[in-house]
Amino acid sequence: MKMEYLPIKERFPRLEELRENHIVIKFGGNAISGQSDLKRFAKDVAMMRSLGLLPVLVHGGGPEITREMKLRGIEARKVAGLRITDTQTLEIAEYVLNRINREIVKALKGAGVDAVGVPGYKSGMIRCKRKEPILAYDEEGNLSTIDLGHVGDVVSVDGTQLGMITASGMIPVIYPIGQDEEGGHVNVNADTAAAHIAAALSCEEMILITDVPGILTDINDSASLIKEISMKQVDELIDEGVVMGGMVPKVEACRLALEKGVRSTHMLGGKDSEHLLRQILDGQHRGTRIVNG
Repeated sequence: MKMEYLPIKERFPRLEELRENHIVIKFGGNAISGQSDLKRFAKDVAMMRSLGLLPVLVHGGGPEITREMKLRGIEARKVAGLRITDTQTLEIAEYVLNRINREIVKALKGAGVDAVGVPGYKSGMIRCKRKEPILAYDEEGNLSTIDLGHVGDVVSVDGTQLGMITASGMIPVIYPIGQDEEGGHVNVNADTAAAHIAAALSCEEMILITDVPGILTDINDSASLIKEISMKQVDELIDEGVVMGGMVPKVEACRLALEKGVRSTHMLGGKDSEHLLRQILDGQHRGTRIVNG
């Protein structure tokens, strides 16, 4: 029997458990790229909302920011995986993230749902402190203290403000430019921002949509996907060099969310049209589920 002809409770066994609960979904341009991907994703989000779930979207834009900097003849500089964000870089980041945000909101409205773009600094929703200078190797290979500029560590998230948006029937689409102690703007890692947002909303689940199917023991073999893993096992894979590079901040975001009370975190590939809804609604583990322990 085809899935679409099954009763709602059989199609979506977790629906009653998750109805009227917030679910934070973070994604970026590497995972959902192009209008076809975005339209498919918007339809999935519209389906969730129509079934009574409360999706809250968080997006980044790192690759797009780097491309825009290159177009303007500006070198993108990173230290220890963190973007050095001077005033000019921050202006470009805000410009690019705002543009991406408008495209996402437009796609969601095209799918029939109300959505609103929300910069993290709006009404102090994401409050940050400036990240302290870090000890790292500079471009000449010398170990030195490096100021990252307008980069923030999240101090708090106003979950009440977000709850008011979802209670009004709208889907917030958040981009991670936070507000610092002096009211200025700071760049925030989108995965980390999503973890803090999920905790502030007391979410059951946080989902990170990535450009890979999940955590792989062999990056070249999708069959090596790990379906479920504890944070202790993740640490072992980091020590072994299996989890590395851009995956590290993602698993650290999952750790942060779990420590702050989010029950379950997931990493999913963004290219499979069935993964997101099936993961949320029928409980089938697509991608990698990361749990405490």
